[in-house]
Amino acid sequence: MNIILASASPRRKEILENTNTKFEIIKSEIDEVILDNELPSQVVMRLAFEKSIDIALKHPDSLVIGADTVVVLNNNILGKPKDSSDAFNMIKQLSGKTHQVITGISLINLNANQKIIDYVVSNVKFKNLSEEDIKDYIQTNESLDKAGAYGIQGFGAMLVEEIQGDYFNIVGLPISRLSDLLKKHFNINLFYGG
Repeated sequence: MNIILASASPRRKEILENTNTKFEIIKSEIDEVILDNELPSQVVMRLAFEKSIDIALKHPDSLVIGADTVVVLNNNILGKPKDSSDAFNMIKQLSGKTHQVITGISLINLNANQKIIDYVVSNVKFKNLSEEDIKDYIQTNESLDKAGAYGIQGFGAMLVEEIQGDYFNIVGLPISRLSDLLKKHFNINLFYGG
């Protein structure tokens, strides 16, 4: 079965490539809008579904994987920062606290009438960071295209004191849960490259 990853994220691509699975990438062009009164878990599941259905409608015989990740502090979603000042403020909010990283995943094969939607939560505790620590991190320019203004797979790892849950979920694709869902619902085993 042809597999499509509906994401332009280089991090998601790299995680899936590590399974030796053959897949192609077709980026979804949906507007990622957060609706009022939506729980963070609902936001990521809906956006993952919207991304995957956008591509699945054009490729109904393929299995389309969509994902969306948010950083959540006290039930508030921290999106991608607008600029370095915004990034500084986000990281300052996260300093010394535990936040959640939630990724929604959506698997759709329209011809088989299969649609699976799920989400994974990981907890991340930041160290107590000085303003100098935060400024040093902002100087790396790593924070500007990342939800919550940090990337755990890069320099952002130095901000983290502890994680609970799936590390790859924090990076953007909970590969362990994805593997389970693919095996259970689509008879695809990622240990053998799909």
